[in-house]
Order: sequence, then structure tokens, then C-alpha cells
Amino acid sequence: MRALILAAGRGKRLRPLTDTTPKPLLPVGDFKLCEWQFAALGKAGVHEVVMNTAHLAEAFETVPSEFAAKGFEVAISREGDKDTDALESLGGIVKALPMLVPENDPEAPFLVLAGDVVHDFDLKRLTQYEKALRQNRLDAHLVAVPNPDFHVKGDMTVLENKTVVPGPGPHTYGCLMIVSPRIFTGLPAVSSKLFPWLWQFAQSKRLTAEVYEGFWGNIGSPEEYEKLIASRREPAYV
Repeated sequence: MRALILAAGRGKRLRPLTDTTPKPLLPVGDFKLCEWQFAALGKAGVHEVVMNTAHLAEAFETVPSEFAAKGFEVAISREGDKDTDALESLGGIVKALPMLVPENDPEAPFLVLAGDVVHDFDLKRLTQYEKALRQNRLDAHLVAVPNPDFHVKGDMTVLENKTVVPGPGPHTYGCLMIVSPRIFTGLPAVSSKLFPWLWQFAQSKRLTAEVYEGFWGNIGSPEEYEKLIASRREPAYV
């Protein structure tokens, strides 16, 4: 299985830090912000990773060799050289699709993770849905979290049977997902957002979710970034 780490965004709320460093590459102690995703992927046995880039794309040039030393094969899906070239989440997935799906395995599901999210979620809980996705019983399964302070209205309600009801509710998309490539077939690689586009699959009962209540954070502001640094938390590699 392969994974896409979304890393093309501008990170406007973290300026001026992100004027010179892309948000996923911001230092957190001895690590980079995106390393929570790499560490989680390694624990789940996923070592083929694609990162999409745009803002300060040249800063990612050393990432493949750096993470090769940690057992990962990293490919870069470059959308441009500046933040205005970024294709947003849906467009970024579509552009990266040829790198995410092996030619000899066109039904292979893949993970989509945000490069600015930190967590202790076990990604094996996502990879276990691979069979259902391959057998066309499901199109996507995502992780939701209790609404954080910055998004109190929420994105959805996740029921006990993992059914998703889109709209304001107690749960927010946690930026962690496993998905089938078939739902992106034929879409143009243009700037477009994943939501609300993805909700059509929830409405047709083809998308499920689970709620995670453990350590999770979307590092989108200076306060959240400083709080993470002060916590002295580190990504745990296997």
C-alpha cells in the first residue's frame, strides 16, 4: 500500500514561519512536523510515500534521500513552485494518482494524510479496510475526531455503526483516510477541495468513519505549534 502526505499548502496562519519553511517541514525538537505521519506509516508497514508540493517546493528536494535513510521510498508530486500553484486536496490527489496506484494493481487503495496533523492513531485501523475497498463494498473510510476548538460546528456525525451523516455535528474530519482510486478516475487535476465533494459517498452509504479520541492535533496556528513544542512529544518510529 502507498500513502499521500498532503504538503502543498501555504500555511498562512503560521506566518512568518512558513514564509521560509513549508509547514510540514517545520522543526519540532529534533523532528519535522510531517514525521508524525511517517512514523505512523512505518508502524503500519507502509513505506511507499508520495508528497505533493507547491509552496516552497524546492525545500522538499532533500526529503526523498532523508527518509530513505529511515526506510521510506518517497516520491514528490510537484504541482508548481508557489502556493498559488497548489491544487487543494482533491486536485492534489488526482494529480498524484499515477504515483499512488501501481500499474499492475489498479484497484490498490491508498492512504491520504495531512502533513500538518500530529497523532497517535494506529493506521492499521485504516489498512484493515483494504479488502472491502478492493471488493467494491466501500469507497472510503476516514477518521473523525471530537470537534477541536477551532472548528466547534464540526463536519459530521459518526454513528455507532460507522455511518456518516454530513453536516454540522460533534465530529470533525481528522485528515486521515483510506480510499479507493476508482472514485477519482476521470477527474481533472485542477484546483478543487476534497469536501464537500466527498460527502456524496457518505450519502450513498459508500463512505464510513470511526471516531478517534486519543492524541491528535492540527497544527494550524502559532499557539498550537508552540504548544506542541512545549509538550516535548515526539513521533515514535518502530
